Amino acid sequence: MARVIVDVMLKPEILDPQGQAIARALPRLGFSGVSDVRQGKRFEVEVDGPADDAAIAEVRKMAETLLANTVIEDFVVRVEG
Repeated sequence: MARVIVDVMLKPEILDPQGQAIARALPRLGFSGVSDVRQGKRFEVEVDGPADDAAIAEVRKMAETLLANTVIEDFVVRVEG
């Protein structure tokens, strides 16, 4: 069994109100030196068998059709470990 990670983030040109709220809250909590925060999603997909090219292509297809809204989000697929 292999674990494939899909990280989904809003495209840079899309406003991120949740990230902005976090960035504004950090100084109130005593954290300094942070100029920007972007909030995203992480999916861990366990596939049967090895994480070969076919399995990674299948997870990429999952990301394109369900896990990410490709109009406003980018995603990265990678194998863990």
